[in-house]
Amino acid sequence: MTYVAADNRYESMPYRRVGKSGLQLPAVSLGLWHNFGDDKPFETQRAILRRAFDLGVTHFDLANNYGPPYGSAETNFGRHFRDDFRPYRDQLVISSKAGYDMWPGPYGNWGSRKYLLSSLDQSLERMGLDYVDIFYSHRPDPETPLEETMGALDTAVRSGRALYAGISSYSPEKTIEAARILREMGTPLLIHQPSYSMLNRWVEDGQPDLFAALDEVGAGSIAFSPLAQGLLTNKYLNGVPEDSRAAAGKSLDQSQLSEENLERVRGLNSIAESRGQSLAQMAIAWVLRSRTGTAPITSALIGASSVKQLEDSLAAVNNLEFSADELRRIDEYAVDSKINLWAAALDA
Repeated sequence: MTYVAADNRYESMPYRRVGKSGLQLPAVSLGLWHNFGDDKPFETQRAILRRAFDLGVTHFDLANNYGPPYGSAETNFGRHFRDDFRPYRDQLVISSKAGYDMWPGPYGNWGSRKYLLSSLDQSLERMGLDYVDIFYSHRPDPETPLEETMGALDTAVRSGRALYAGISSYSPEKTIEAARILREMGTPLLIHQPSYSMLNRWVEDGQPDLFAALDEVGAGSIAFSPLAQGLLTNKYLNGVPEDSRAAAGKSLDQSQLSEENLERVRGLNSIAESRGQSLAQMAIAWVLRSRTGTAPITSALIGASSVKQLEDSLAAVNNLEFSADELRRIDEYAVDSKINLWAAALDA
């Protein structure tokens, strides 16, 4: 049956401007890191993507090696795009990234010009697209000059293969330097994609912290893993379910489910209940909260394994406000819990 998008799809989702650019993103975006590889039913993927767009999610985020196997999430998304979303291309923001392991040998990893631009060409072919809206350097490369990596992003934009340039998991200092290099080339840095959640608050550390750095350079931000790889849900309140990421060893190790961490999750869940939200909804709303002195996060990037899970997460936008007392109570539990899988990239 031919998909026709809901007429009211823009009525409930708030949209936020990305830094000082003209682009706006939905407050909640959908990431295809998990659940869109060949290990997930194609019809389940289709139902999630259709429902997301019907609820105002206009941004789909991918990377070259999302799967499994590598590349399959982009290939599957390409089929969904061809079947359902091609008529809506100008209403979508589609992003991809390169920087982690993708193919064997010295040219399939990190941040060289050869790898980034070859990977982008492959991503476009897999998805059946003429361009992506945002192309990211997925992580900094300690061995490649930053000028080379940013030059590849500049080429991607100037060649029309991408509309905007982004970076992910860069430190505040490297973010400022990357933005300077791009600005001198004439391609502004649009956005930074950091990991950020109530249990992973590294972006608030440092002088300047990442928020201040982004304000300085005029870039926006999209926080990935706002649910702490699933830890900030009700899934682990009473043990480890067989179908969970922790049980499967996918981006959440059971060692991170310490009693100390679970006590924090239970405390946060109690606050969420008092707000009339699920823990996942409060975790997303907290990432999107207003902050004193710096602009808020542009968008929270979530994953979804079912339509039901997607709908629960998107309902976070119905209550994004926090009282000072709620934020104080949350801070009692929202502390670093040693779950940042991407910390090593910051030292690159």
